[in-house]
Amino acid sequence: MCGELRAEDAGQDVVLMGWVNRRRDHGNLIFLDVRDRSGITQVVFDIDKGEAAHAKAEAARPEYVVAVKGKVRRRAAGLENPNMPTGEIEVVASQLLLLNEAKTPPFSPAEEAIGNEEVRLKYRYLDLRRTEMQHHFALRSRVAMAIRNYLVGEGFLEIETPFMTRSTPEGARDYLVPSRVHPGHFYALPQSPQIFKQILMISGFDRYFQIARCFRDEDLRADRQPEFTQVDLEMSFPQQETVFRVVEGFLTAAFATAGISLTTPFVHMTYDEAIKNYGIDKPDMRLPAMVSLTGILTPELRAALKIEQALPVLGFVIPGAGELSGTARKSLVSEVRASFGDCGLDLLDVPRLRTNADFAPLADAISDALAAGTDVDALTADDLLVVVTPKLGTPAKWNYDPQWIWKRVGALRLQLGAKFADKHGRFAKTGTEADFKFAWVTDFPMYEWDEEAKVWNAAHHPFTSPHEEDIKAGRLTSDKGAVRALAYDIVLNGTELGSGSIRIHRQDVQAEIFRSLGMSDAEAKERFGFFLDALEYGTPPHGGIALGLDRIVMILAGATSLREVIAFPKTAKAIDLMVDAPTPATEQQLRELHLRIAKRS
Repeated sequence: MCGELRAEDAGQDVVLMGWVNRRRDHGNLIFLDVRDRSGITQVVFDIDKGEAAHAKAEAARPEYVVAVKGKVRRRAAGLENPNMPTGEIEVVASQLLLLNEAKTPPFSPAEEAIGNEEVRLKYRYLDLRRTEMQHHFALRSRVAMAIRNYLVGEGFLEIETPFMTRSTPEGARDYLVPSRVHPGHFYALPQSPQIFKQILMISGFDRYFQIARCFRDEDLRADRQPEFTQVDLEMSFPQQETVFRVVEGFLTAAFATAGISLTTPFVHMTYDEAIKNYGIDKPDMRLPAMVSLTGILTPELRAALKIEQALPVLGFVIPGAGELSGTARKSLVSEVRASFGDCGLDLLDVPRLRTNADFAPLADAISDALAAGTDVDALTADDLLVVVTPKLGTPAKWNYDPQWIWKRVGALRLQLGAKFADKHGRFAKTGTEADFKFAWVTDFPMYEWDEEAKVWNAAHHPFTSPHEEDIKAGRLTSDKGAVRALAYDIVLNGTELGSGSIRIHRQDVQAEIFRSLGMSDAEAKERFGFFLDALEYGTPPHGGIALGLDRIVMILAGATSLREVIAFPKTAKAIDLMVDAPTPATEQQLRELHLRIAKRS
């Protein structure tokens, strides 16, 4: 392989095959850099050592496919290339075969970066030849194999589930597949193998996994694709901690393939703790947490500063943001206030408080509290202190959400963390475990309020088990907003890697959950009859999780988009530019499927 040769191989006769990466013509000497997925080797064509090979090298151009026979030799002193693993050697060619020619490509795979992503996706086969992309997919292969080997070693069986199934509500639109044999009927591509993996637990396969393809018809973004891959697993008789141990085990194995050693167990926090400390259910712990300053603001101070008496006051620090000039500070304050809109939140100017003798002790108390809540030894002038207060008249709830203030402040924390990223350096890559902050978030709300429809919906899928005490307390009907689910997420650097839960294994509880979602027994039977029937035949307690393999590889590769680690991805408009899909169906195909295209008026 082109990337394997080293100085100790000098004197060997070798055959290399690959693509011409670059060509340099010096008359009697022609240099071809020959590339395959393992790397690049410089090949020398000396007219004195082979006229025929030299003549063919004159005809070679970038991206021609070639086979070279020659002898390895060390490069002359001073001519080594320290930037190439093969930089100490070259191959002196004796024979050259031009296996295939190539048109001049729209971009060179030898380039490190190509600015136009649409051109990259249209000519994906050229883009994938680039060294960076080859490394991404070698990493993806190693990660998938490490996960598979770990789970098999833990007693899991790899079992495939169908791609064509029935449509079930799972949070996004289904891709539908019309049936030719059953006119007017449709299969759905699975959003996840959820029901099938629960059926497998009922079937006695106590440990299942699958590296599964999933399909969701939803709006796209950098970390979302219409088809993606999950590491999907389910276990019988688990506690939450059992699932956590397995996931931490296979993530440790996966990260080891990239040279990263992880320390387990990961941090645990409840959903309410995540909202209180980070303002979001997928906390990025590379930045200091939020700090409650509510107790410091006495009723007298609140009255003097025109702050709502009963609502929280929150603060956080962006370390190392740099000392701001007066003009820069005013601009930042204006930007933040504009982002708050008319919700009632405002910034408290701590530096200005220090200039007033009456409020200077408050400024010191705030600084001390924020310093205690950071991971730095002491605050400096370079640290940005942000304190958010509710103005008089600010509502306690927004859209029925009593936690809205924490969430707004948490969003500001992330916004400013990104704004000053170059200065604080908390997101910079060091190639060590310190780059990766994992957390388990547990006890999510069971239901979420739909303001438009005025109904409570399942916050996850409707097969998630609520806490036993919430069932016994009757909260499923009396106080849906207080019901906690036995649901958990694994989070990395502010990205949700995966979600899971302990499932409902009793038919009577499942029926009660469906009723609590406003679904009649008849409707539940129509949509989930086969599953409700299965629950009546001795279903063991079970639970599981699914993690996005694409996201894991994206983060490990240091990529910014899932498209960098999916071989043939779609654009943000769900188009495959390489094969030009989707395309219209022919009239013959539509007739066979008993379909007609109707134009909307």
